[in-house]
Parts: sequence; C-alpha cells; structure tokens
Amino acid sequence: MTDSSGQLRRYYALYTGSFFSFILALGILEHYGMPPRWIGYAFLFLTLILYGTIGVMARTSNVAEYYVAGRRIPAVFNGMATGADWMSAASFIGLAGTLFLTGYQGLAYVMGWTGGYVLVALLLAPYLRRFGQYTIPDFLGARYGGSAARLVGVFATVLASFVYVVAQIYGVGVITSRFVGLQFEIGVFVGLAGILVCSFLGGMRAVTWTQVAQYLVLIVAYVAPVAMLSYKATGVPVPQIMYGQVLQKIEVLEQRISSDPAEMDVRRLYLERADAFSARISGLPESLAEERRILSVQINQLKDTNVQMREVFALERQRRELPKSPEAARDYWDSLMRQATQRAGELIHHVEPYPGKDEAASNTARLNFITLVFCLMVGTAALPHVLMRYYTTPSVREARNSVFWSLLFILALYLTAPAYAVFAKYEIYSNLVGSTIAQLPSWIGAWGKVGLVSIEDINHDGILQLAELSLNPDVIVLATPEIAGLPYVISGLVAAGALAAGLSTADGLLLTIAGAFSHDVYYKIFRPNATTQWRLVVSKTLLLVVAVLAAMVASQKPATILFMVAWAFSLAGAAFFPALVLGIFWKRANKAGAISGMVLGLLVTMYYMVRVQFDSIPWLGINGIGMEPWLGIQSTSAGIWGVAVGFVTIIVVSLFGDPPSREIQNFVESVRYPDVFRH
Repeated sequence: MTDSSGQLRRYYALYTGSFFSFILALGILEHYGMPPRWIGYAFLFLTLILYGTIGVMARTSNVAEYYVAGRRIPAVFNGMATGADWMSAASFIGLAGTLFLTGYQGLAYVMGWTGGYVLVALLLAPYLRRFGQYTIPDFLGARYGGSAARLVGVFATVLASFVYVVAQIYGVGVITSRFVGLQFEIGVFVGLAGILVCSFLGGMRAVTWTQVAQYLVLIVAYVAPVAMLSYKATGVPVPQIMYGQVLQKIEVLEQRISSDPAEMDVRRLYLERADAFSARISGLPESLAEERRILSVQINQLKDTNVQMREVFALERQRRELPKSPEAARDYWDSLMRQATQRAGELIHHVEPYPGKDEAASNTARLNFITLVFCLMVGTAALPHVLMRYYTTPSVREARNSVFWSLLFILALYLTAPAYAVFAKYEIYSNLVGSTIAQLPSWIGAWGKVGLVSIEDINHDGILQLAELSLNPDVIVLATPEIAGLPYVISGLVAAGALAAGLSTADGLLLTIAGAFSHDVYYKIFRPNATTQWRLVVSKTLLLVVAVLAAMVASQKPATILFMVAWAFSLAGAAFFPALVLGIFWKRANKAGAISGMVLGLLVTMYYMVRVQFDSIPWLGINGIGMEPWLGIQSTSAGIWGVAVGFVTIIVVSLFGDPPSREIQNFVESVRYPDVFRH
C-alpha cells in the first residue's frame, strides 16, 4: 500500500505541475491576442478529455471495483475524492453567491455541512465500513431484514440523489452556455457527456481517481481569483485573513447606499409595482381582460402615429405573452409581485445576524437559520453518495482517517467562500453601483443573455442603483474575475473548476442511483443469480437513462442550485438519518418501525416542501396548492419535520411491535463491537 501510495503521489504531483503549466501557457497566449472564446474552449474540452482519459484507463468489469473501487483507496486519496464529490456545483458556485446576497444568514450552509461530517465520523462511517457491503439500502436490508426496507431505501436514495444531480447538471449547463457560447439546453447535454465517460466506463474506481484530479482543479480555480482580489484590495494575497478589513469598508458603503435618496426612490417604485400586481391578482378574472384591452388600445393608437414599428411589435409581443387563463395569470403575476417586493425591501447588511423589519421577523430568520443548519447536518450524514465513499477504504481505521482528510480538503473551500462573497460585494458596491447604465461593463450583457443578471432603470435617471441590479447567486463566483477586471484566463480557470465540481458530484450521484437499481433491486431481489456481466450492463443502462432524465429536468431551470441541493439534503436526512442511527445504536428498532419511519418522514418532508415552495405544478395541471410555512420555516428546511416524525415513528412502532430476531441483534453487535464475534 505504501509503494502504491507513493506512486500515486508522484502521478498526481506530475499532473498538478502540468495543470499549472497549462494555465501559464494560456495566460501567455491571451497576452499575445488569443480570443477569449478559444480560452473557454481550451479549458472546457481539454479538461473533459483529461477526465475521460482517466475514466478509460480506470475502466473495469469487476463488480467490487465498479461499486467500491476494490476497497483499496488510501485514506488521503479517498479524502480528496470525497472532497471533490462533496464540493459540488452548490458549494463551488452557490455558496459564495448565497453569502453575497444574505450575508450572515448564508453561514448556515458552512456550519451545517461542516457539522454533518462530524456526525459522519462519530455515528456512521466506521460502522458502515465495518458492515462492508456496497450501498446504503444493503445496510437497511441486512439490519431490518427482508426486501421492504431495502426498497424504501432505494426509493429514497434515487429521489434525493436525483434532485441533487439535477442541480449539478444545471450548473454544468450554466458554465458551458456562458463560456463556450452554447444554448443553455444544449450546454446541459454537452456537460452530460463528460459526466458519463467516467461513471459509465469504470464505476467507482474511475470516478474516484477522476475526482482526485478534479479536486486539484477546483481548489486552485476557487482560491486563485479571490487571492488576486485580496492582493488588489489590501496588498496581501491571503483572502481568508484579509477580508475582515474589506468588510469594514462594505459597512460604510452599505450605509451610503441605504441613505441615498435615489436608492430610496427606486425601492418605493418597486413597492408600488408590487401593490399594482397585488391589485391585479385580486381583480381576476376581470383584470386579465382589462390588461388585454389596454394593450390593444395602445397598439391601435401607435399604429395611427409615425412611431417605429419595433415599438408596436414590442407591445404585440407583450399582449401575446399575457397569461391565457386566470389561473396562469395568478401564478405569473404572483411571481412578478414577489420579485418586486424583494427589490423593494431594505438592504440586508452583510454582518447583521437574523435580519428583519421587526422582532418577529428577526425571530423567524433565527429559526430558519437554526433549522437549516440542522437539516444540512443530518442530510450530510445521510447522503448515500457520500456514505458510499467509506465503503472504498481498506479498513475501518482508514475510513475514520478518510473523514479527517475529507474535512481538511473541504476546509480550504469553506474558509475561502466568505472571503469570496466579501471581495465580490466590495467590487460591485464600490465600482458598479452608481455608475452610468449606458456604460456598464460587458459582463452585465454577457451574463444577462444566460438569464443570471438583469438591469432595470425603473426611475429613468440613467444611473444604476443597487435595487435596479438583480444578480442570481449562481453568477457571483463565475463572474467575479470579469467583475474585477482580471485576465480572461482566470475566468476560464474558474469555469473549469466549477465544471470539475459539478462533474465530480454528478458522477458519484449517478453511480449511486444506478447502483441502487442494479444492485439492490435487480440483483438482490429479482435476479440473485445474475452474472457479473449482466449486473454491470443493467447498471450502465440505468445510469444512462437516469442521466438523460436529469438533464431534461435541469434544462427547465427548476430553481437555483443551492435551493435544489438544500431540498436533497432534507429528503436524505428525513429518509435515512433516523433509520441509520437507530439501526446502529438501538437494537430494539425493528423492521416495521424503520419502514414506517422512513416512509412517513419522507412523505411529510415532500408534502411540506412542495406546498410551501409551489402554488401550482403546471405540467401536472395542479393549481392552488400553496400554503403558509409552519412557524415561518422555509422549504429548504423541510427536513426538520420529516426527521422528527421519523425518529418518533421508529421508536413508537418498534416499542409496540415485536423485537428483532436474535440474528439481527447479533448483527448490530457485530457492526458496533466486531471483536466480540471474532473466533
């Protein structure tokens, strides 16, 4: 193992040196006139080729290699692969953006995800590695007996992982559409090809070694731009230490922006717009007919004058795009009302904890912060694609060490994300807000085409106020090099890092979904005598089908990356955390209790999530399902209800039912105290 580890270190040291040389070469070529588009192509396609090459070289037809990489991954490399698997498009793209928009509140993600790995190390990873099989449903089937618990575990695995993988593919689509110039829907499927090369050919073995390579790319890509920003703003290229100084400057800028009369006027205009949309919603269906009539009158009046036809065409398009029914109008205008209300709200100060207009609102913000931290912790501890990584180590001790290395490698990003948000905010507040709209930098238009940035001069003064600038949180990291005026090669580097983050996590998730179907359903339940070849054929076929379905959903842009990821964590936490923890530490937990707890926990979470987040689901023809949050808790923390229901249900049903068999109780003992059962 030592010789093998040393050889691996030499390989990856050579790879790291080659990657730095590649960046330097592109920087020199840019200096001598290489077009930005070609730099984008170079980063995208050469990194995809690199990952594909590793996937081909690590291809395997061995079942143990395909599912758990032969259980031969050293702790440090498994920690690096876990770091890449974990640092998804949500961490890379979404975390700094959320901290940018919400300030202190965004720290819930850092605290929740970090705390989750503590739970993994203490409660789950060593015991699951001691158990030894391939998947989480494997453990549920062995611990609770029969196929029912396994099937519920398969459903929950597929559901949580599918929501998570949609977020990754969405991030890949954003990157390819912006930096290569592809249409978003096409970019999604181009990125999908890169995802499939590794997971399709070599399973966990190929995915692991690809993720190690991807970690090196993504961490360099994440730290380099903000280090340059730190040097530009403070003279010291250590953003993790220096961003406190810049934060003080931001507080001064926030006070100036908040007291600017033009800014207050803009927020008043947005509030009036929100009230107007509210009045339209209250006046349905008559207000829809009136809106159509007013547009028709305006069009006829313009046609009788000598105005340019493009103004007439714009009004005609506006009339065509009016909702076709009162129900559709209600949803459409409600969305616009929410957007206007958000822009009309007071500026959120970056360091203000639990912001709110009054004490009740502040208490609600505090409750959402705490519940989100909880959901992210238990979700982290229960995510199947993360827990599967600890099946790949040679021993239980290596599994524990692997958690340590995972946290260490993840720490590099988590310490940098708050600095990223602060330096990006300083650039925007000091150099963009207050500038002339006619002379805005080119990155505004470029990201506007992707739909992540929008500008509206609502007060028609030709000056950009903060409320007139709408930034999707997913754009902050990707656009920061352009915002700061850094060389385009840095923008390409960031895109390559974000691509690596999205691809690495998507690989692990797709492999988890395919494994749940092929191993836990096809092999364990329907065809236990299936050959190795057929098991891998089924796994790869299902992997391809699921990947295409996820890409189709991602192309519809269902939500921001971080929102979708938070939903996945709530689903995983509600479905698995109570059943896994009680299954390991409470021998009295029985099959009926586990199945009931998993099903009810998942159903409660899904019910709350859907009804709080959506008022309608058009493709199902469902309308008017929205409800007010219980205690003001947002849909991202829906798992708080599911986890509570899961624990209570498992305990109550198990106490009222028969205890597990002596064989299963011995199994629990063997997982927790293996020395007792050695002969």
